[in-house]
Amino acid sequence: MYAVIKHGGKQYKVNVGDVLDLDRIEGAEPKQTIEISDVLLVSGDETKVGTPNVEGAKVVLEVIGNYRGKKVIIFKKRRRKDSKKKRGFRRDYTKVRVKEIIA
Repeated sequence: MYAVIKHGGKQYKVNVGDVLDLDRIEGAEPKQTIEISDVLLVSGDETKVGTPNVEGAKVVLEVIGNYRGKKVIIFKKRRRKDSKKKRGFRRDYTKVRVKEIIA
């Protein structure tokens, strides 16, 4: 059984036991459970496709922890103008494990 969920403008295909890196969920502490009700598709014995969400379906997640991703360097340069800019960016993530899918 798998489901397709929507979180932070992205879609994820999840199975029970999968470990995901989602965008930072504010107030999420380790060992806490979170329910996501934006379920777009549930597939098991039969497939249910939502319009846009499947009624009554939810995915239960367990928070493993919060962390920051690798640094991404943004470097902009305009040739022959002696103009350059260098910036760094690190995205915040929440690592979660899928506990169950309720259809």
